[in-house]
Amino acid sequence: MNTDLNYIGQQAKVAARHLTRLSRAEKDAALLAIADALAAHQDEILAANAEDVAAARTVGTSPALIDRMLLTPARLAVIAADTRNVANLPDPVGEVFDAAELPNGLRLHKRRTPIGVICVIYEARPNVTVDIAALCLKTGNAAILRGGSDIARSVAAITSAISAALQSRGLPATAVQSITDPDRDLVRGLLQLDRYVDMIIPRGGAGLHRFCLENATVPVITGGMGVCHIYADATANLARAVPLIHNAKVQRPSVCNALDTLLVQREVAPTLLPMVATSLCASGVELRCDAESLGILADAPGAADWRVVLAGPEDFGTEFMALILSVRVVDGLDQALDHIADYGTHSDAILTEDAAAAERFVREVDSAAVFVNASTRFNDGAQFGLGAEVAVSTQKLHARGPMGLRELTTYHWVAVGDYSVRA
Repeated sequence: MNTDLNYIGQQAKVAARHLTRLSRAEKDAALLAIADALAAHQDEILAANAEDVAAARTVGTSPALIDRMLLTPARLAVIAADTRNVANLPDPVGEVFDAAELPNGLRLHKRRTPIGVICVIYEARPNVTVDIAALCLKTGNAAILRGGSDIARSVAAITSAISAALQSRGLPATAVQSITDPDRDLVRGLLQLDRYVDMIIPRGGAGLHRFCLENATVPVITGGMGVCHIYADATANLARAVPLIHNAKVQRPSVCNALDTLLVQREVAPTLLPMVATSLCASGVELRCDAESLGILADAPGAADWRVVLAGPEDFGTEFMALILSVRVVDGLDQALDHIADYGTHSDAILTEDAAAAERFVREVDSAAVFVNASTRFNDGAQFGLGAEVAVSTQKLHARGPMGLRELTTYHWVAVGDYSVRA
């Protein structure tokens, strides 16, 4: 494995220029070849992943992170299906918009173009390797990938399959390169490879994002972390709210769009909270409650079967990524909005039958995705119809929310004249 970053960057830059010449049909054919290669190389990929998972268990990695790392035949099939879905999506490259003819005779428009070379630094999710490769290829971008050392074997096996697929279609294997050397200095080097890299996307914990922002000379898009809230108001359909809350918390608790904090309007708290506790605690969820919600649950029938504890100050504002949920009773919409303003950035939802309350919530909550009567688990590129996503951005410049194809492009101005000169 070559870890000369300048060489890797040079090769990526050359590959990116090659990709700009491809038609949509050629890019789509490469994506379908990658999907097929995942199936063809399934045994090697799963064997490598099994080694990563076994090593992680040996050092005491948490079950939530193990779940993020784990590949199965079913999960690999979903990854391949997502790759095929990207092939079926419209190609944004070449899209013309904001066209105008100016008084000086110039015909002006913006044309969507690839960003160039995109570097993604990520941690415990080997599936990210394919997601990034697919989206970058579809948009004509070369990719440099640096997965965590805990998934190095998985990333190497997946990248080998991708390289074989690219070469089978006559494309440069260097369009998708992975760095699996565990040397942490390589991350700092990538962050400063501004001669060749056009954008850095970190996917991981707060420490990784902070390190990237503090050390990069390349533009950085941050996201993929943040606290997710659901606020249930007095008009919510409680019977339908409970399975929605269960879905948001339990379906896959280790991911960034899983529910972290439930806010309940005081009027319905005595009814809704025991219903929620019965549902969630049966699935192994621990509820960390403020004093008022704890009092309601402590006196409710069935309390002996629930894992309910008093919340500490740190439990509101924590992304748990585990079967833990913080719970708070609020006066109403104003207090819920104040709470979310203090802690929210990622995915926040309101459960309500009040259209005015829903509209106010959407208008005032400043998060990457805002939901009305829907689970926060929908904040996902595939669920939003974007295909696989490269990240969920929680910042405001260039891209916000799931970053799909359009978010991996930029544009340039095109001015067409008739041998025009400026007066």
